[in-house]
Amino acid sequence: MMKVQNLSIQGSGIWNEDALIINDQLQIYGVIDGATSLVPFRGSEGETGGRIASQLLKRYFEQISPEEKRNLEQLTREANRILGVEMQAHDIPTDSKDQLWTAGIAVIRVTDHYIEYAQSGDCMIMGAYADGSVRMVTRDHVAHIDYESKLIWEQAVLAGVQSKDQLWELVKPRILKNKEKMNTARGYSVLNGRSDAEDFIEYGKINRIQLEELLLHTDGLYYPEKLVNGGRRTSEEILFRNIKSRGLKEYADWLVALEHSDPECITYPRFKLSDDKSAVLIRLG
Repeated sequence: MMKVQNLSIQGSGIWNEDALIINDQLQIYGVIDGATSLVPFRGSEGETGGRIASQLLKRYFEQISPEEKRNLEQLTREANRILGVEMQAHDIPTDSKDQLWTAGIAVIRVTDHYIEYAQSGDCMIMGAYADGSVRMVTRDHVAHIDYESKLIWEQAVLAGVQSKDQLWELVKPRILKNKEKMNTARGYSVLNGRSDAEDFIEYGKINRIQLEELLLHTDGLYYPEKLVNGGRRTSEEILFRNIKSRGLKEYADWLVALEHSDPECITYPRFKLSDDKSAVLIRLG
């Protein structure tokens, strides 16, 4: 029998902008990482745009009808369009990328013979097999963009800057500039309500032969790295193996404690003290 574990832990922000998709009836599961625009916005209850985006996508996938015949790519396209409609209802100018509510997503549907998936951004899917091997199903499409910003951060630390707030002010112009690369061939993919987001959704399926476990996670759970590594993460397999050996919650608790031991984000270059952390771990029957 299939067993599903999940967690979602708020980071140091005022809202948890991550969300989980748990649709046991249709065996659809996923993680979503909402991102707030650099132009301030608050909803009727004080929510950030990233929070609204992630919760909207969560509701969409959890309310899919059992009679639905479309594949996950088609469903993700529709979810993106609904996000666009929601932004328009809040008078967000969708032609201004720095004001868009955005969200990365990794969503799967489990069937008897294969796993269907759709993905955008840096939410990740991994599989573990009976022989002990780990397979990366998805690619982090934001890592090379983050590398540019983290390199500025790291170089400033080496130059003597020891304040997270000062480091953020140095990096912020680069992050703002990177927003213009959203859903372009030289940029990164993310759901943002615009039609060009649909051109960069990855979709596919893998068969279940010898497949024992699946891990879906947001970027807040990445195994910490002291040095920027050319934009290429080498730690995904380490992450999965740590979660398998420690347990999902135990790993997350350990990571949060490590982050709080580095409050100025000096040892482990990152843009906030602690990012939201969400994951779904599935043991296939």
